[in-house]
Amino acid sequence: MKRICLYLIICLLALGVSAQQRHSDAIDDVLEHTPMASVLILKACGLDSRSESWEQLGFSAGMSYAIAGGTTLILKHIVRKERPDHSDNYSFPSGHATFAFAGAHTLHKEFGHHSPWVSIAGYGVATFVAVDRVAKNRHRWYDVTTGAAIGIIGTELGYYLSDKVFKTNKLNVAVAPNRLDVAIRL
Repeated sequence: MKRICLYLIICLLALGVSAQQRHSDAIDDVLEHTPMASVLILKACGLDSRSESWEQLGFSAGMSYAIAGGTTLILKHIVRKERPDHSDNYSFPSGHATFAFAGAHTLHKEFGHHSPWVSIAGYGVATFVAVDRVAKNRHRWYDVTTGAAIGIIGTELGYYLSDKVFKTNKLNVAVAPNRLDVAIRL
């Protein structure tokens, strides 16, 4: 099963490399979502994650992406900073960096307890995306740094909300006609 998961991740990266040949930003377009795709692949392969269910993972990841992406979109339309290549006025903050770091931080929170290399890989891909955006003259360093911060903070807020929604009761009481059961979860 682990071998199949590794093959799926390699195929996802290969898709990004092949996309690079069709469009100059295509590798960034694929790699920005690779850490989040890795979260889903690892969960589907049965690896023990922080989230107890698919519903909890979906809520956590969805809220993380929504908060981070929404914040970035609003800032892009308020600030209207011109890109270094003069292609448009939506340079600040970097959406690619936002989503890459939101995915990397989600990967870290869900599977970082297995090995530090899981987190290093996620943050490494996100850092590559950010550096590549600057190298391609699509963003300045502060665009991608701010995008990374928004991605991480958005993920923290998404998980905070998820913990509130999916909180587990520490005291469960069950009443039956002939007995009373009390269970305490620590």
